[in-house]
Amino acid sequence: MASYPPALRRVLPGVEHRRHKGLNNRAEQAHRPTRRRERVLQRFKSPAHAQQFLSPCGPISDHFRPRRHLLPAPDYHRLLQARFAAWREVTGLPAAA
Repeated sequence: MASYPPALRRVLPGVEHRRHKGLNNRAEQAHRPTRRRERVLQRFKSPAHAQQFLSPCGPISDHFRPRRHLLPAPDYHRLLQARFAAWREVTGLPAAA
């Protein structure tokens, strides 16, 4: 849109706004995992029902996906093994073969 850049210059002078499809959508990217789960689990009757269903998914998902970029590979593997062992203990699942 032709009016968008002048408005941005007035509101945010000194901030570069790059007009490429994927460069300015950090807010939308933050919602991508939730959107993916919502797409897979279609047919929620309301946003409140979707939130109630999805709220426990985040902590469980984070438990099994430590921030890999912050850890060396051996530490990452040990951490995952410990977390899966704890999960098996809590859920009563047998040890993996």
